[in-house]
Amino acid sequence: MGWTMQLVATREAVQLTGLSSATLREWTSRRALIPADIPPKNQGSPARYGWQTILLLRLAVVLRDRFHLGLQAHRSLFAGLKIGLSGTSFIVLWGKALVLQGDGRWSLVDEMDNTPSREDVIIIRLQAHLEALSRGLSLPPELSSLRQLELFPAHPVDSLPPVASESAGDRPCLSIRRKSA
Repeated sequence: MGWTMQLVATREAVQLTGLSSATLREWTSRRALIPADIPPKNQGSPARYGWQTILLLRLAVVLRDRFHLGLQAHRSLFAGLKIGLSGTSFIVLWGKALVLQGDGRWSLVDEMDNTPSREDVIIIRLQAHLEALSRGLSLPPELSSLRQLELFPAHPVDSLPPVASESAGDRPCLSIRRKSA
């Protein structure tokens, strides 16, 4: 596709999370609830944040402001979420909700999944956060509508050059070989 996710500096992180720069510094450096992806090199240099970290900071704001949770007690949850989201693509999270189960346990479910949990949980829908990140990070518009990116470009079969088989003589044919395990 030709785009790469960039890390953003503190100024952009403040805009994307709605946190003040003092609170952002408090959460990412002093208390290290959700550490920056690249800490500041020295005093006065900005920290750098990836989209997963910005998303976690936005979720922490929801937990603090809407549910009035003390965030320090959930430090291990944020660490687990950061590890879990590090291997997750931005697009996969569209239409998902984060289910916080307690004791640092969490899962991602389809937002439309209406099956009740057998235990008390907090469900945070990710769509609004992802849309805000998409706009704020100036991601290509196709990312918000695609479920899967194209891995290989599609080509009509007749436009591919024929591959000659070793036993086909001068007749062009396609050869398919199975790789043995």
